[in-house]
Amino acid sequence: MRKIALLPVLLLQFHLLLAQSQAAKEENPLETILKSNPAAFQHIINNKDSLRVQIVYTQINRNRRNKASFREFPFNVQNNTYYYPASTVKMPIAFLALEKLNELNIPGLDMHSTMITDSSAESQDYVYTQPHAIDGRPTIANYIKQIFLVSSNDAFNRLYEFLGQEYIQRKLREKGYPDAIIRHRLQISRTSEQNASTNTIHFYDTSGNLLYSQPAQISKAVYPAVDASLGKGYISNGKLVKMPFSFNQKNRVYLQDFHHMIQSVMFPERTKRKKRFNLKDADYAFLRKWMGAYPEEVDFPKYDTGNTLTAGNKALYYGSGKQADPGIRIFNKIGGAYGFLVDVSYVMDLENKVEYLLSATISCNSDGIYNDDHYDYETVGYPFLKELGRAVHRYEIQRKRTHRPDLQPFVLQY
Repeated sequence: MRKIALLPVLLLQFHLLLAQSQAAKEENPLETILKSNPAAFQHIINNKDSLRVQIVYTQINRNRRNKASFREFPFNVQNNTYYYPASTVKMPIAFLALEKLNELNIPGLDMHSTMITDSSAESQDYVYTQPHAIDGRPTIANYIKQIFLVSSNDAFNRLYEFLGQEYIQRKLREKGYPDAIIRHRLQISRTSEQNASTNTIHFYDTSGNLLYSQPAQISKAVYPAVDASLGKGYISNGKLVKMPFSFNQKNRVYLQDFHHMIQSVMFPERTKRKKRFNLKDADYAFLRKWMGAYPEEVDFPKYDTGNTLTAGNKALYYGSGKQADPGIRIFNKIGGAYGFLVDVSYVMDLENKVEYLLSATISCNSDGIYNDDHYDYETVGYPFLKELGRAVHRYEIQRKRTHRPDLQPFVLQY
């Protein structure tokens, strides 16, 4: 009787071992992709830690009703491995700017309202006009457009000031990104205290009527500790300082967090409500349009490169920028600074009926010196992102699917 009682237990253990064995044999497709092209990736694999390479790839599968499901595969993703997110932080700031407008819910106030940024301290800028807008008016809509088209630092700084540190931190934490840190303006040098202080901002309608005033703010945000001193030296005031460069007071957002943010905007209906940004249908359409646009597709300002689409801001597939394939639409945000390159993207191929999410970052600083403007973007970073994007794309074209996606909802008019 005792042996009979043990039989179900032994069978259960056998099936568990079998399942574990089968799971072990199922290799991460990212590793398969990288290993299948040693000429392009063996150096990356061998030096993944020193190059601080991280990759996140998500396969998207559709059911017969075109509903998406996701399988996410990371490669060398380690949250304790710091990388500088550079301009990629502009993406969640654009999302949050629209969310804040929706929360204010003031009649007449929207992304197209005139936004006047006043100077509340000596270190702050004031902005009354926007030369990149066809009517000269600064608006949240135009700032978002400039963020995704040409990665404008000025546009980011204006939205950063509209949101403020505390709002940014609270909102990202509520959405499941507690370690995300966006604490400073870009391109301009400011102290921590100056970055905590944000401008007075006024919104007007097109007739000049005041819709909303936001007073100057001083943030009391307390950030998670960052311990990231990298390299062997840096340039300061034209001289080499022979000690690691500290990123302790810089922005930090984990790659998987960026990946999940863009996934939530491309697929809000498949994202848990608490992780979504508070956006309207028109907001989603607006963001997708400019995340996927090429500079040549806008009427103003005019970016004239003949009859071709240039892909300089679509590194995951095009590298440092060649003629774009009109059949492939990439919704993304790229960033590059301090020798780090990062790109976060959703890719769709209308001809081959494939789609996927792909994000990656790499350090391009072989000499270990920061602030010297001698980085390996063209020899290491861009070639890696291009080869990675194309290798994943080839894999996706060959990957078997039960149902091909209907991508028409993402086909936008430019």
